[in-house]
Amino acid sequence: MGHLTTIATCSLNQWALDFEGNVGRIIESVRQAKAAGASLRVGPELEITGYGCLDHFLEGDTYLHSWEMLAKILEHSECRDILLDIGMPVTHRNVRYNCRIIIYNKKILLIRPKLWLANDGNYREMRYFSAWQRPRHVEDYYLPGMIQSITGDETVRFGDAVISTQDTCLGAETCEELFTPRSPHIDMFLDGVEILTNSSGSHHELRKLDTRIELITEATKKGGGIYLYANQQGCDGDRLYYDGSALIVVNGKVVAQGSQFSLKDVEVVTATVDLEDVRSFRSAPSRGMQATQSQSYERIPARMRLTRRGQDVGPSIRPSKEIEIRYHTPEEEIALGPACWLWDYLRRSKAAGFFIPLSGGIDSCATAVIVFSMCRLVIDAVEHGNAQVIKDVRILCSKPEDSEWVPETPQELCGHIFHTCFMGTTNSSPDTRARAKTLAGDIGAYHVDLNMDGVVTSLTNMFTMVTDFKPRFLVHGGTKTENLALQNIQARLRMVIAYLFAQLLPTVRKRAGGGSLLVLGSANVDECLRGYLTKYDCSSADINPIGGISKTDLKRFIHYATSAFSLPILDSFLTAVPTAELEPITKEYVQSDEVDMGMTYDELSVFGRLRKVNKLGIWGTWERLCHDWYEKYTPREIYEKTRRFFYYYAINRHKQTVLTPSYHAEQYSPDDNRYDLRPFLYPHFSWAYKKIEATLARQEKLADGGKEE
Repeated sequence: MGHLTTIATCSLNQWALDFEGNVGRIIESVRQAKAAGASLRVGPELEITGYGCLDHFLEGDTYLHSWEMLAKILEHSECRDILLDIGMPVTHRNVRYNCRIIIYNKKILLIRPKLWLANDGNYREMRYFSAWQRPRHVEDYYLPGMIQSITGDETVRFGDAVISTQDTCLGAETCEELFTPRSPHIDMFLDGVEILTNSSGSHHELRKLDTRIELITEATKKGGGIYLYANQQGCDGDRLYYDGSALIVVNGKVVAQGSQFSLKDVEVVTATVDLEDVRSFRSAPSRGMQATQSQSYERIPARMRLTRRGQDVGPSIRPSKEIEIRYHTPEEEIALGPACWLWDYLRRSKAAGFFIPLSGGIDSCATAVIVFSMCRLVIDAVEHGNAQVIKDVRILCSKPEDSEWVPETPQELCGHIFHTCFMGTTNSSPDTRARAKTLAGDIGAYHVDLNMDGVVTSLTNMFTMVTDFKPRFLVHGGTKTENLALQNIQARLRMVIAYLFAQLLPTVRKRAGGGSLLVLGSANVDECLRGYLTKYDCSSADINPIGGISKTDLKRFIHYATSAFSLPILDSFLTAVPTAELEPITKEYVQSDEVDMGMTYDELSVFGRLRKVNKLGIWGTWERLCHDWYEKYTPREIYEKTRRFFYYYAINRHKQTVLTPSYHAEQYSPDDNRYDLRPFLYPHFSWAYKKIEATLARQEKLADGGKEE
């Protein structure tokens, strides 16, 4: 029985540069781990600073404060008699590294720098850090004076090494290293490491979790071992939501799993494991032959045991059993991920709530339902006694410090913090106005219904007075340019009105302390990609929870929420034709988004994935779609759609440079901030089009019975 040990990993809701708050959450996770009987605690990547510090990692203060916070951890009474794996940045010989700090009883045992850096998609680690490109090399690191006075040591080992306790051997890898073809855990496991930790800063993306879990389980499925995965969880001040899902895996089997989405600031996951299970799993001769050829790691001794001695282990203590892995459907991911992100953003910004122009269409509807989902999560946390959530909700609702009030329903909470407004014109239909009002009522939002024709007319009259020119809609005999200008006036005025109401509604409602509201945007990822939005209209907001989600997925989410959230009004949003309602409605004409764009939202998603995920240009996209859409369109029809997409994508790319910060959820997001870096002034792509047209001419000639020249 002397080979059983309880180990802990965790998900922490860290906040970039919130040094004291971050350390408080780290220490709380250690306390919970010890209370569960754990002898090892693993935390997320860069947990002392928060992962999303970005260019603040270039500042010396960030490294100084990291050491000051580590000193607090070393001296804290809760952080004794347990092996701790802590994440923070470290400079060594004037080079910045992303490091793991292994400590035990006021001693630093090892500083392990990251070997392979994440530098694609949303990640830019090579902008801030250097990779430790010296496998298995270890050297001395001179500790800061404040740390020497605590540990009594002048130096500590720095590099690619492992920890040898009195009963086992531990190694560490960090986030991206798991995703590389030759991950460090392969050689570590062959060299006798039995427990491997992975500290991550991995963000949520729809349908991504299964890939991550497959890699984690695969890490120990062939070579055996115990694998602990830790991750941040929450919004740490950026577009990303880190989605937790802490794991403990033994020989390819998941024995403990944390939540993917949660309002908890600290979630500790523990399991009891049997080291002998690893040793027996590794008995295959082929594994032994490879192990004898493996190069050795320097072993740093730790004068402690992870396991309890046999006489200290009661018969009731036994290894944790394999559990079924929990996955959310994409619809559930949309309901939970953006909702948690919104809650973190709201409570940390100290705003008075949210405001959204509710148009009666599916996009603003989806945003409103996500806010309602957030309120549902808050009520659930309140009912379960989450002290931090209770404290935050009282602050947000401007209650006195000594108040015992808590909201009892999601609708009650919505009534305090969520504000909606239907901004109608003569182009608006009664149906959209009614849908907006009913939805606001069903979720409990404070709703304003107004007509803005007077404001629109004042502006157009002013233009006519100055220029002696009266613009007309297309249906009234105007040009396309006039038609577009008249639509954009309405759209841009809605943004101005939105910010006016967001700034003053808390005062109008006599909220104690006043305050202002965060304006929510509601442009989906496909509209952003195509540029089917007006620059500086209601797509311009403070944050946008659906800016990384496709129209197709939003429809599925609304269908799910109809029953899951008991909102039957959502059915009417699903059956309504998507329309901007910026042009006059006649018997012969009702404006339609998909007609305006010349393609369906599903087709837009396809173009988006081919452009970003498959990394195809115009020629490659057309060539691929000729196969994928063979039964749907002719090659020339595909060419026309391809040309139309890239034309509007190119002329509208400039809109991405001012796009509202959006929740990142989709791999083909066109976010110009750092995820999708492209020019915003494009040429006409003449060569690609000539190449396609020449190919089409040959194909059509052959189809007509001619011979290829």
